[in-house]
Amino acid sequence: MPNSLELLPERLPSDPMPITAAWLAEAWQKRVQRNPDAMVLATVDGQGRPSARVVLCKEIVADPGYLLFYTNYRSRKGHEIAASPRGAAVMHWDELHRQLRVEGPIVKALAAESDAYFATRAWQRRVGAWASQQSEPVASRSQLLDAVRRVETRFGTSDALAPSDAADDFSRDVAVPRPPHWGGYRLWAEAVELWVEGEYRIHDRARWTRQLTPTGEHDFLPGGWTATRLQP
Repeated sequence: MPNSLELLPERLPSDPMPITAAWLAEAWQKRVQRNPDAMVLATVDGQGRPSARVVLCKEIVADPGYLLFYTNYRSRKGHEIAASPRGAAVMHWDELHRQLRVEGPIVKALAAESDAYFATRAWQRRVGAWASQQSEPVASRSQLLDAVRRVETRFGTSDALAPSDAADDFSRDVAVPRPPHWGGYRLWAEAVELWVEGEYRIHDRARWTRQLTPTGEHDFLPGGWTATRLQP
């Protein structure tokens, strides 16, 4: 059970984002779970119907304050973000007795940013990003694998599809560029809630909010944060 030293400061910091970045870094350092960057992302469609799924938060950019994740822009989440460009995310680190919630607008990341990250992925994953029409129906697993093989042929990868339990091969230099329908999103933090487990379920909670003014396709001008401690 966490002790009092792990609770939020009595005087809440003026900016919660450095804490969120530090929490993610610590979760990675301690490897408290297989995917310390796992994040539940909730979006809504054009009719306001919600859906949620787990994605990987690849980075928390404390200044100016957004979370970065990558996906297929044509996926269900991509269509929902296009229709209603806002989202809510939750990251829970059970072994660290912590939870992070972030709400705010979602915009696409810079193309160069997406290119750079895509190039770090194993070539099999890059092939998969081309082959999978994410969220669309498929008649069979075999049909999906046929699509993968066609992409392998297109980009000159002679290897057969690796078994699902095989390690990714980062050593090979296979030229597979980023498809235009795949890339990053920035979830800008308009509201942040930090939660720390307390004894006897007397948890420690605080919420920060701020205003964001759009300044372009990818960015916002953030206002100052307002902090409020919440009852558990």
